[in-house]
This record gives sequence, C-alpha cells and structure tokens, in this order.
Amino acid sequence: EPSGKNRIYRLYREEGLTVRKRRSRRRAMGTRAPILVEARPNARWSLDFVHDQFATGRRFRILNVVDDVTRECLAAIPDTSISGRRVAR
Repeated sequence: EPSGKNRIYRLYREEGLTVRKRRSRRRAMGTRAPILVEARPNARWSLDFVHDQFATGRRFRILNVVDDVTRECLAAIPDTSISGRRVAR
C-alpha cells in the first residue's frame, strides 16, 4: 500500500484534520557586518566541554580552553563534575 504525501493528506482530510504548514524562514535584510577579532595571541579564548564515560559507566567531562588565534589548547581540565564557579576561575 502506498504511503506517499498525497495519501497522508487524504487521510487527514477524511478525519477532518488539517496539516500544519511549515513557516518559511525569514530572509536577512541587507548585509551583515563581519565580527572583528583581534589577531593577536591571548586576546580571546574559546571554552568547550567534552563528555564521555569510563568503561564502568561513570561519566566525566573535560573543559578545553583554546586560544582563538594560535588554536593552541591552553588548558584541558578533566573532572567528574565541573561547577560554573570553577569554569569562571
């Protein structure tokens, strides 16, 4: 038995239902200004969490701190729980 889009619409119509129409995505007006980034080392860092678990099932996280210009990993902090206060330090 076919299961195409038209069949779905027909079944909806028979049951008195309406298919929700997907809203179209709004287009951006004009051009966007590029984000200026200082091109010198140690000016801006990015933070990233990596999640994994041990063979025993215990979970852990690694907080990676990366310099945006040199792409060097400045810190990799592993722990089973990293609080927001510790991240902000």
